Amino acid sequence: MPLVNFTNLDFEEVKSTLTEYLKSNSNFTDYDFEGSNLSSILDVLAYNTYITSYNANMVANEVFIDTATLRENVIALARNIGYTPKSRKAATSSISFFVDTTNITPVPASLTLRKGTVVASQGVFGGGSGSFCILDDITVPVVNKIASFNNIPIYEGTVIEKNFTYSARNPQQKFILPNIGIDTELIRVGVKNNSSSTATVKYSLQDSLFYIGSESKVYFLQEVSDERYELFFGDGSFGKKLDDQNYITVTYLTTNGDAGNGFSQFSFNGRITYARDGNEYTVTTGISLVTPEFSSRGGSAIEGVESVRKYAPKIYSTQNRAVTADDYETLIPARIYPDTESISVFGGEELNPPQYGKVFISIKPKFGDFLPNLIKENIKLKLKKYAVAGVVPEILDLKYLYIEISSKIYYNTNLASSSADVSSIVSTNASKYANSTELNKYGARFKYSKFLKIIDDSHPSVTSNITIMRMRRDLRIVPSTIAEYQIGFGNQFHIANSGGYNIKSSGFRVFGISENLYLGDIPNSEGTTGSLFFFSLPNVGSQNPSIVRSNIGTIDYINGIITINAVNIIAGIEKDGQQIIEIQATPLSNDVVGLQDLYLQLDTSNSTFEMVSDEIASGLDPSASSYIVSSSYAEGNLVRVGVPDNVTPTVVTTADITTTNNSFTGTTSTSGASGGSSTPSGAGGGY
Repeated sequence: MPLVNFTNLDFEEVKSTLTEYLKSNSNFTDYDFEGSNLSSILDVLAYNTYITSYNANMVANEVFIDTATLRENVIALARNIGYTPKSRKAATSSISFFVDTTNITPVPASLTLRKGTVVASQGVFGGGSGSFCILDDITVPVVNKIASFNNIPIYEGTVIEKNFTYSARNPQQKFILPNIGIDTELIRVGVKNNSSSTATVKYSLQDSLFYIGSESKVYFLQEVSDERYELFFGDGSFGKKLDDQNYITVTYLTTNGDAGNGFSQFSFNGRITYARDGNEYTVTTGISLVTPEFSSRGGSAIEGVESVRKYAPKIYSTQNRAVTADDYETLIPARIYPDTESISVFGGEELNPPQYGKVFISIKPKFGDFLPNLIKENIKLKLKKYAVAGVVPEILDLKYLYIEISSKIYYNTNLASSSADVSSIVSTNASKYANSTELNKYGARFKYSKFLKIIDDSHPSVTSNITIMRMRRDLRIVPSTIAEYQIGFGNQFHIANSGGYNIKSSGFRVFGISENLYLGDIPNSEGTTGSLFFFSLPNVGSQNPSIVRSNIGTIDYINGIITINAVNIIAGIEKDGQQIIEIQATPLSNDVVGLQDLYLQLDTSNSTFEMVSDEIASGLDPSASSYIVSSSYAEGNLVRVGVPDNVTPTVVTTADITTTNNSFTGTTSTSGASGGSSTPSGAGGGY
């Protein structure tokens, strides 16, 4: 009887197979396999087979990137298809301080802040502390006995210098940096002819062989075992080849990654020097307090195994070119802008009317709400290496679609210590959902039923909830400028009242009208479109509106688009230094989707969670004669809270008149993808 079952990994079944095999042999016909010493031998054989099979299975798993579990193996497989995982990233901040040189005689012409540790944190982040460094010397002039160091970028970690001497007689020589936690973006590499030479040539990091000649002074980098990195240099065809006895100096930063985020108080811990008569002197007095421009941020851990599994095959599939939307969505976060939290890319052919030859990109950065213009230009410049000729990339400002919640939460008072405790737990769980990966990405969907379950499961005392939701966008205005505006919600509006007032806005001021105005709507007979009007109220809570100006724009309830005709809005409410109008609508479906470049956000700061005693469940009112009923439909004010401060209208001349088509997300557009502002400053867009 042959042993035919080679795939069995169960110990008992392996032993049973071996026993059946021996029983079929006539030499063992009369043996008692269960009671004899042969049973022990079979145990050893079965155990050995079991271990061998397990090892073979695990080895086979480690051969493929989808099933490998050891980081070294996943990295090696990714390296074979040209993917280098992102390293740990140092938290950064920017500081300013000055040095008073009054006590130095004579006053030096300049002072130099030496590379290395500059400041130390004062233990405000989780009770910990850290040091922040610079990687290059910074020299500033002394003016009126004051040397000002302004906006100095600093990085959390420790600066380390490693030296190598290249030997042409050792073809297997490796240049491995022995430390873990290296930020590869901050590596500095210099090469000298030999160790006694004074002239250093800087080498730059490259990740591809394109645009590299035989004399290009470049180096390449790859991750090896234990999260360390290996440098290697050109061979004379791709990159300049090293000469025998070349002396290599590598300066790099080891960092704690995301543990360095959140520091906001620093004390000076660096070294400042000046030179005189060939000697170097250290400054120890006259150094002011250190002022940070912002709390340290941007630190992150090394790219995880799951992320490598996700992006390595995608990078390989792009073949270093950007043709499809997936190519852009892969290349930008992996190769061009690693601080991308989420990205949305769509072609101009998806718009109505289509805009052929353009690709529209919207990026949510990990830190902050919008990309600075300089970073946008850098991204577009780097994309030229990958993009197809004739395709123009356009980077759109991030546009937020806010979800606001108003929830009445019924709870059993017998099971809760207080309503405040339950409300706090519900608010915390809502915030966790708001920060989850389900929402913080493009193409996200707010799942209404799941959110209701989160509320119900927050505390054993919660018996039910009546939750009303609304969606909001913030329309940026161009104050004291005649402009037309268009803003889209990407979701169909619900018409609750055929008589109008289905949308609500915050207050704003229009040139020539002295009172605060609000935006209202009135549906047409078919119920798919409507017209807009301005109205005023005696106070925010009033139900007696006065229409001030009719037919000032249109509303498309199906596509969720609001268009305001040319008007001179002189003021709105202020938010993040911008003049805006908050516009609110009720979605037709409670499952709201972030369409194209709309970034869905659950705005917990504008949401309410009100506790209501469930007297039936508590036993206080079994007959339900005094049960508190909560409406499932939106009610209340005709407008949103918020009005502009008193403003002085600006006289508008003909030269001031411009027309601006603003933020839009829907199926039609007159001003480019998603209605990005056409003004040079980018003002007037929704966000």
